[in-house]
Amino acid sequence: MANRAPIEVDEWYHCYNRGVDKRKVFQSHRDYQRMLVLMYVANDTTPIRVLNLGNKQLGEIISSATRARVPLVDIGAYSLMPNHFHFLLKEIQAGGIALFMQKVFTGYTMYFNKKAERTGALFAGTFKSKHVAGDDYIRQLVPYVHLNCIELFDANWKTGGSIVAIEQRLRKYPYSSLPDFLGTERPERSLLGTSIFKLFEFPIDLDYMLDEARAYYASTSKV
Repeated sequence: MANRAPIEVDEWYHCYNRGVDKRKVFQSHRDYQRMLVLMYVANDTTPIRVLNLGNKQLGEIISSATRARVPLVDIGAYSLMPNHFHFLLKEIQAGGIALFMQKVFTGYTMYFNKKAERTGALFAGTFKSKHVAGDDYIRQLVPYVHLNCIELFDANWKTGGSIVAIEQRLRKYPYSSLPDFLGTERPERSLLGTSIFKLFEFPIDLDYMLDEARAYYASTSKV
């Protein structure tokens, strides 16, 4: 049974899942781009026409938009890794998170299965969600989501490694919303809402974020 908290309008939720059997669901830049495109077009009350997407990049989709969208959710932060993902979402429309996730992952599974000439489920059941209660919790979760991909660069970063090198890799990782929090101008900024940025001072201090994360993991490992 899915670990699914009741979802209410105007509340934030941490939503996540991984590939079935922990398989890689993002195998190339094209795969990540398709997911980002789906995150944009699915966040609308209008149904998706997947066949119309072709191989368009996110910037093309945004620049060719001809009408105002009616979003289902407010995307606060996200991170895509080869075999799993993390989203921070706020429900705007009643039932919006469930509908957004269904549209995104049905569309992505159709794309991936056609490309890989496979059938069946791609993700491990329905997505999991946890209620994010309070601004302090949100401020802790946003770094967690963004730092999740460090394991791809340095598996031992919690206890060693070069903070400078890790920071450089994080800044260049294109499949999370961290660059948008750091002020990078790019099309992916259009995926995010505005309310999340009211909770943070800018520019975000990435060194401080990493130091705090290391200190947290060091303290919990002693318990």
